[in-house]
Amino acid sequence: MNISPWQTPAYQQHAQFLWQSFHHWTSRWLIPNLSNSWETLSPIERTTALFEYPNPILSHDGQPDPIFNYGNQASLKLWELAWDELIQMPSRLSAETPAQSERATLLQRAAQQGVIEHYRGIRMSRTGKRFEIRNATIWTVQNDQNQTIGQAATFDQWDYLGEK
Repeated sequence: MNISPWQTPAYQQHAQFLWQSFHHWTSRWLIPNLSNSWETLSPIERTTALFEYPNPILSHDGQPDPIFNYGNQASLKLWELAWDELIQMPSRLSAETPAQSERATLLQRAAQQGVIEHYRGIRMSRTGKRFEIRNATIWTVQNDQNQTIGQAATFDQWDYLGEK
């Protein structure tokens, strides 16, 4: 059986960490309409639900210069990346160079507080398209031992800049 890279056992576990950590920090569910059924879904169904969710969900690892380690279909489309490109990309490159220090400060605050909500900022796709993200939630991702393994973000509002 062929499975997509985002359906491997490692990503099945990562999906659970994203889900649990989001709820831990926000007391909300990452995908609201699955709040009552997440635990009844198989691991493949969970990864599929996250991957197909219409709002972007991304995460990066915990390295000093973090690398993206997950992006759902909406994220890949917005940043104009293939899966293999995304998971090799330093997450700082998702923002224009002048905005990278502001982004780093924001991520540091999110790491200290566990979560930042209602963030807005300018990001850039692989092909240079600029877009504004709004109402973003950035949270610390923890494993089952409550160890920090990275950070994640989701947002439900975005617009390309310069387009009518």
